[in-house]
Amino acid sequence: MARPDRTFTLMFVVMLTIAAGNTALQSVLPALGRSLGVADAAVAAAFSVSALMWVIAAPFWANRSERYGHRRMVLLGMAGFTLSQLGCGLFLLAGINGWLSGAAAFGAFVVARMIYGSFGAAAPPAVQAIVAGRTSREERTRALALLASAFGLGTILGPALAPYLVVGHVGRINVGLSGPAFFALVLGAVVLLLVARMLHNPAAAAPGQGAVSAYPSIGGQSSGASVTAATAERGETVTFLDQRIRAWVLIGLVMGHAQAMTGQAIGFLIIDRLALAPAAALEPTGLVLMMGAGAALLVQWGLIPLLDLRPRTLTIVGLVLAAVGCAAIALADSLYGIATAYALSAMGFGFVRPGYTAGASLAVGQAAQGSVAGKITSVNGASFVLGPSIGVALYGMAQPLPYLTAAAALLVLLVYALLSLRPSARDP
Repeated sequence: MARPDRTFTLMFVVMLTIAAGNTALQSVLPALGRSLGVADAAVAAAFSVSALMWVIAAPFWANRSERYGHRRMVLLGMAGFTLSQLGCGLFLLAGINGWLSGAAAFGAFVVARMIYGSFGAAAPPAVQAIVAGRTSREERTRALALLASAFGLGTILGPALAPYLVVGHVGRINVGLSGPAFFALVLGAVVLLLVARMLHNPAAAAPGQGAVSAYPSIGGQSSGASVTAATAERGETVTFLDQRIRAWVLIGLVMGHAQAMTGQAIGFLIIDRLALAPAAALEPTGLVLMMGAGAALLVQWGLIPLLDLRPRTLTIVGLVLAAVGCAAIALADSLYGIATAYALSAMGFGFVRPGYTAGASLAVGQAAQGSVAGKITSVNGASFVLGPSIGVALYGMAQPLPYLTAAAALLVLLVYALLSLRPSARDP
């Protein structure tokens, strides 16, 4: 695949749409919850339930992709995404206009989010398999890495676009904060139609395999594990507690929860610390989230290839930056301060993710690469199940608490990394 063809471009758009639509809605959830009079914990639960359903459903659909056909799985995933956005938009619209109570509207919204988590997860493994089947072994890793970058771009575009998708009244109906859901609905429906019309199953395409992708979320940029899982030969099975990867798995799990905690609470922090009305907080929140996503991608796409750091060094440098950034968020009292501190923490997390992913990969032989990559992807996804709810619960006790807790956990993790991750011949 010397250059992207029509099928690859279509698959890239599918991945971009899923990530951008999901993160656009995530970025306005704090303001939505406050405007509907819903408890902050319920907002976090909406995110956590969707992530939980994704973590459960993703392996199920990945294992059935070849049996039912990759094209059908892509269509199922996009249909689930589109139906979920329709439900989210309608239920939020009902709550905003007083047709349902805030609690009832948000409860129905959570159900719609469960549809996304349950069926949206069907698309990424099938998309990977389609691209893998159309590329040679030499081209496959590069093509799948480019495909995975769509998730990263989506985490920037979603929060960047969300404030501009909040519209006023259409006739007598106040669309308001439900606008991003309806935009994602339209985008999803268009992409679904394009896939139905343009995606075929050419007989000449070689069979390809796909792998589970982590839940597309703010701060959840790709670590490369999914690409490894999709390209590795199936061989040795490795457990989470295998002594070769145990330290790397623990680092990924703790770091992932720290990132999920701080990312979910940031919208509430901006509203409260800057004393903003929920609707007025959308642009500042979008700016902060966009800066964080951009900083993480700058690290992963620019600084890491340039500096050529080894996994242990990546992890240590990242933990220091993330801890300092989280502590700085706890103390920041201006939009500039919050945005700068959040970007610093995102840079740190951006170093750590590829660090523990590569470290776990180098710790085992070739036969275990697929199994290890699957474990790392599971850890990445699992962090966004409980992490958001923990972060918001801590925020309810005291505004700085999720950030100070994350900073402390990262410093403890730093000591653990210094003691446990010994330099090796491959990591001088």
